[in-house]
Amino acid sequence: MNTAGSTDGSFQLPEEIVEICDLAKRIVQKELMPLEQEFLLHPGHAFGIKETTNLRRVFGDDITEHLIKISKDTGLWHLMVPEEHGGSGLSMLAQVAILEQFNYTAVPFPFANVGNILYQCKGDQIDRFLTPVIEGDMTTCFAQTEPNAGSDPGGMMQTNAVKDGDHWVLNGTKMWISGAAESDMIMVQAVTDVEKRQRGGITMFMVTKDNPGMQVEEPGIKTWLGPHASQYIVNFDNCRVPEADVLGEVGNGFRLAQRWLTIHDRLLRGPFALGKMQRALDLSIDWAKQRVTFGKPLAARQAIQWQIVDMFIDLQALRALTYQMAARADAGEDIRTEAGMVKLTSMIWGARTLDQAIQIHGAMGESLELPLTLFYRYLRHGQIGGGANEIQRMLIARKLLRD
Repeated sequence: MNTAGSTDGSFQLPEEIVEICDLAKRIVQKELMPLEQEFLLHPGHAFGIKETTNLRRVFGDDITEHLIKISKDTGLWHLMVPEEHGGSGLSMLAQVAILEQFNYTAVPFPFANVGNILYQCKGDQIDRFLTPVIEGDMTTCFAQTEPNAGSDPGGMMQTNAVKDGDHWVLNGTKMWISGAAESDMIMVQAVTDVEKRQRGGITMFMVTKDNPGMQVEEPGIKTWLGPHASQYIVNFDNCRVPEADVLGEVGNGFRLAQRWLTIHDRLLRGPFALGKMQRALDLSIDWAKQRVTFGKPLAARQAIQWQIVDMFIDLQALRALTYQMAARADAGEDIRTEAGMVKLTSMIWGARTLDQAIQIHGAMGESLELPLTLFYRYLRHGQIGGGANEIQRMLIARKLLRD
């Protein structure tokens, strides 16, 4: 397993980031990798839910609490939390490099995974929503997509909210909402001005799971991402939400959503893929050296050599792109389009790398003793979820042609 950013002399991460990456690497090797076989074979794990929820489903409380203690003792729990909220204040570049290390294994590592728009909480919202999520006492998810409003949520969103005294009344349906059943509250977008829509007419609401006007349809939508559904349909039927539970400003919800999507559903797809691609490459190299067919190891065959080279090139190119865009985000640049480039390439190149790794391993590549098929499903899903490849290309083309 290579330390992120140290595989050649063209670019080196700052020493302080390398030190934390090395810590993450040691935790992965010592604590997570020994659990991977059990995790892969257990029917309880699911895609798109909180790390602690996944861990408890598979390993129970003892192992989960052990990993949480490691996370908090090392300071990694607050990896993504800003300094003003008790976090480490790490740069986006540092976060990306460290997350790459943890994505080397299928076993999730627990940390305060806080959606960045939740830092818009103000007043008592900080105590009711933000702090409990940071401390791991509550979980949240994001609801934008609808049955007929996936790729064009701003123009096609039907879920609406109408002001009624000191409440807003929400009606509509959200679909493909990851982790909705497992979350304590949902960040919900609704149209509050049908004329303005995404230009000041969509608002973000915090809706708690005990709200009688919200129903999460269970058992959820079954997909190939795992035996347990984590994609849900959420219905709002005269769902009354207090004015005090508007996140940010009325009409500013679409901008907040774009901020969430830029980082969490686009830029952070980079390290999500990088760790899995590095693992696939490492496994493939080891397998090619030890697997003998017709009297020769696979590593001696040009067809295998070229596949491994292609995997390595994709990995290096994606790492360079991801790190560059993280550094530009740290510099205060607007990277909405560039984050779309990271999402597009990481999911395409990631799925391609995993496909090649499975092919190199042959039948063994399909075995659940290895994480390759699980990684492949997650990365292939990313070419649709969070904004399809075609949408990312449209956004990139729009900026190129405008500029």
